[in-house]
Amino acid sequence: MNVIIWALFFVVIFGTGALSGVLAVAFRSIGFVSKLLAEGIEEIDAGQVEAIRAMGGSPLDVVIYGIVPQIKPAFVGVATYRWDINVREATVIGFVGAGGIGVYLDTSINFFQWSNVLTILIAILGIVIISEVVSAYLRKKVS
Repeated sequence: MNVIIWALFFVVIFGTGALSGVLAVAFRSIGFVSKLLAEGIEEIDAGQVEAIRAMGGSPLDVVIYGIVPQIKPAFVGVATYRWDINVREATVIGFVGAGGIGVYLDTSINFFQWSNVLTILIAILGIVIISEVVSAYLRKKVS
C-alpha cells in the first residue's frame, strides 16, 4: 500500500501532525524491509548454519554467527535504500496533513510565498543529497 494511503489512514485516526506521518512511514518501511530480509535469509548458505549446530551452538549462536553475518550486507543495502525512500516520502506525506516539511511547503505554496517555497525546496534538495552521500558511503563500507 502506498505511503499516502497509510498517511490518510493515520490522519483520520490521529488527526493531522507528525504522529500520523511517522506511523505511515514506519508501517510502510517495516513491511518492505521485513519482506526483503526474509528473502535474504532464505538465500543464505545453509552450510554455515549446519556447522554451528554441529559444533553444539545454541539457536542464538546460529543466528548471531551463522545468519547475521550473511545477511548484513543485504540489511545495510535494504536499510539505506528504504531510508532514501523515506526521506523523499516525508515531503510528500506532508501534503495530506501528515506532518513534516511537506506541510510547510504546501502552506507556502497556498499563500504564494515563493521565497519560502524556494528555501524549502533547497532544504529538501540538500537533505536528499546528504542522504545519497551517506547511503553510498555505507554501501561501499559494507560491500
